[in-house]
Parts: sequence; structure tokens; C-alpha cells
Amino acid sequence: MRLSTPGVAPSVRALILAAGRGERMRPLTDHTPKPLLTVRGQPLLWWWVQALRRAGVADIVVNTAWLGGKISDYFAHKSASIHPEQLQKQEYSTPLISAEGQDFGYALETAGGIARALPLLAPSAEDLFWVVAGDIYAPDFVFAPEAVQRFACSDRLAHLWLVPNPPHNPHGDFALDPEGQALNEAPAGGVRHTFSTIGLYRRALFEAPWCPILSGNPQGTAAPLAPLLRQAIAAGQVSAELYPGPWTDVGTPERLAQLNGA
Repeated sequence: MRLSTPGVAPSVRALILAAGRGERMRPLTDHTPKPLLTVRGQPLLWWWVQALRRAGVADIVVNTAWLGGKISDYFAHKSASIHPEQLQKQEYSTPLISAEGQDFGYALETAGGIARALPLLAPSAEDLFWVVAGDIYAPDFVFAPEAVQRFACSDRLAHLWLVPNPPHNPHGDFALDPEGQALNEAPAGGVRHTFSTIGLYRRALFEAPWCPILSGNPQGTAAPLAPLLRQAIAAGQVSAELYPGPWTDVGTPERLAQLNGA
């Protein structure tokens, strides 16, 4: 069992994944990175930044590749528009950029991107951090300190939020047992659910023996997260829960138009 001060959630950082090309969103993403596409008046990325700040997450990292300069420019513009008194009170902190496109010329995929940002996300061995995809819309999700506290007190390497299967992923990704253990396959009569992309992680999951990529990913290894999660789930190291709120993977122009009432 991990040790944590009762009733006090440890300080955590967060990574918003924003490096992908967004092929299915073309032509919208030919000149705009998908996380900057606007949903109900503001970029997808900004919904997550606001939610994390409401939860008291001060340190946010955003990984970039495709049109990454536009994401950096967006945050620079946001920072310039904040009143100086807010800056002095540290009510606004410009997210750090993990510039995969600038450093390697390509996106490192999910696990590769997390490994690249790991020194920024989890400098110490016991550090925890949030990860969420920047092209997901879930306006009511709360990055609850209580969830961080529960995870910190557990011995798990990851805690995932699952959602009901959307039409484009009818067979789901992971199942869930009554005790909150994530499963790769559903038991007889059970169902698998879709991974929302929202999760809490322990640094140890991205170190040996689980992950072969060095912290900081100096080689620029591109690697997906799913195989790593499946390995940890098979070893009983991942917990999960169902998230019942509105959730959309904004993966096509049609889904974006639907969210915007078109």
C-alpha cells in the first residue's frame, strides 16, 4: 500500500496530448491542429486547461507535433491577455510545451509522448500525474483531488475512466470488475467499455520493467499506450471506473458539427 497523508491529495501535474495529425478531421486540420478546433465557443484544448485549473492543477504540459507552433502561439496570446494582477497571484500559468515535432520531426504517439514529457510530469519516483487527450470533449469531467488521494493510497500503476461505447467503437477497450479492477476481456455475460483517454498514472508505469523507453525518450521512440496498459492490466495493476457524463471523441468533422449544433 502506498503511503499518503490522509485527507490530503498530493500535488499532481497533467499532460494534455495534442501532437496528432488529425487525418480523419481533414481538411479542417490541414491548417489548424485538432485540439484548437472550436467547440461551443472555445478550443477543445482550452476546455481541459480550464478544468485542470479549477481542480488546482497548476503545472500543465502539452505535447505538440503537427502545427505545434500554433498551439504555442495560442498559449502565448492567452498569457498576454491575462491581467498582470492575476499573473502575480499565479492564477494563470502558461502550460509547458513538449515539442515533439520540433525535436524529432514527428509525433511520438501516446506512450512515447508521455515518456518524452516524464521529466516535466513526474520528476520524483513516486509522482502521480493526469493524462487526457486534447481532442476529447467532456465538459463536466472533474479532476477531483479525492480521486488523486484514492489513487495515491493504492498500489496501482494507473487508474482509468471508461465510458459507454460510442457507435465508432462498439466493442469497447477494457472491462471492469465489481471491485474496480480493469480487465482486458469481459467475463461471461459482461461488456467492455471505451477508454475515455482520461487517466491517472504513476511514474513507475513508464519505467522498467513496464516500459522500455528511457525517461525523456531521448531516442524519439514512437509507441502507443494501449499495449503498455494491457500488460499492466493483465498483472492486476490498473483500476478503473465508469464516467457517466457527456463525452465525445471529436474525431470527424461530423462529430464536431454535431457538438456545435450544425
